Amino acid sequence: MRKFIWAAGALGLASAFTATSVKACTTVVVGKKATTDGSTLVARNEDVGAWSKHFYVHQATSNGPTTYVSEDNGLKTSLPKTALRYTSTPDGEQVNGQWIFGENGISEASMLDVILPYIHSAKEGVQRLGQIVEKQGSAENNGVIFSDKNEIWYMEIGSGHTWAAVRVPDNKYAVIPNQMVIGKLNLKDSKNYMASTNLVKKVKAWSQNKKIKLAGYVKGTVNYSKAFGTNDKTDAIYNRPRMWDGQRILTPSKKQSITKKSYTLFLKPDKKVSPAKVGQVLSSHFTGTKYSSYGKWKAGYRPINVPTDVESHILQIRNNVPKEYAAIQWLAMASPANSVYMPFYTNISDTPSQYKVDGDYQDPTNTKSAYWTYKTTAMVVEAYKHKKFIDSSTGKKTDLIYKDVNPTKKAVTK
Repeated sequence: MRKFIWAAGALGLASAFTATSVKACTTVVVGKKATTDGSTLVARNEDVGAWSKHFYVHQATSNGPTTYVSEDNGLKTSLPKTALRYTSTPDGEQVNGQWIFGENGISEASMLDVILPYIHSAKEGVQRLGQIVEKQGSAENNGVIFSDKNEIWYMEIGSGHTWAAVRVPDNKYAVIPNQMVIGKLNLKDSKNYMASTNLVKKVKAWSQNKKIKLAGYVKGTVNYSKAFGTNDKTDAIYNRPRMWDGQRILTPSKKQSITKKSYTLFLKPDKKVSPAKVGQVLSSHFTGTKYSSYGKWKAGYRPINVPTDVESHILQIRNNVPKEYAAIQWLAMASPANSVYMPFYTNISDTPSQYKVDGDYQDPTNTKSAYWTYKTTAMVVEAYKHKKFIDSSTGKKTDLIYKDVNPTKKAVTK
């Protein structure tokens, strides 16, 4: 599955989503009271393979199309005439400006165009997408993040027409792998929880259906991840270790085993979190632990940072500056371990030419492409990951791939 990150610059609004596909992403969200400057932070690695990513600005309009029709599955939905300016980081290859997946209902292929330009707050984003899912269905399971300067909402789409969302506590963070993680829903608390219409009744009925026997329903409440997610042997290798690693970095005082069957979703960080710290999480391949790996997973555990990263981003919405400069999109092409998080104000009118090179989709020889510049660097470094070098400062042998040898990266991400 392809993944996207969006930012609406006009209002300081951000949204991201990740599908629960095989080659999947890692998400980090941090509430405003848990950050160093009071900003909200949402971030993620996009892991799919080796094809280019582009970076575009979509201009605001007051006379836009009022109907959207998906090129891949014919999904048809109405749109307001007024659309906000927003940025996107799509794949380098599209068909008629869209992605071709061939699925029913709303999918990540369509969410970019029908959600972000028409919402004015994080909560409104959940509501708009939720209404479409309930009415027209979803093409796949998705995790979706919406944020504004005040709050962050994390939403999961569990089946064709059902969804749930939870507000990220202001003083906490979450590291979310490719696994459903929203637990027990307290739908009486509308300030912090939302869900599709009659979700509890539906899950109860499905739990009592002898053919379905859906889990997650207990005494009038629903545990969403138990109802629609998994927590099996695959997750023990592929998903939960990423939560362990992220929580190890942000809350080192909490000692946990990488083999735990479940982790608390929202935790308080030991120290306030900066964009650079989030970048450290997204660059981690169990760095500094006995499981440290990059190209090859040690002990079979899948790290946060992998060679299949095609881009990484951190969306920061600040509260201490004028709103027109509040949103910053930190964008690292290819793997963040071998790239640089470049900051862009999301109220920009255009993006650098190197970030939108035509014809570079699967062409690593295209030296004008920002994506392939960073991807090639990663490929060169990867070739030496098992080589031992002499550290001039200590005289000892060292493996350079596990060292941060890029001073530019340090400077830019401060």
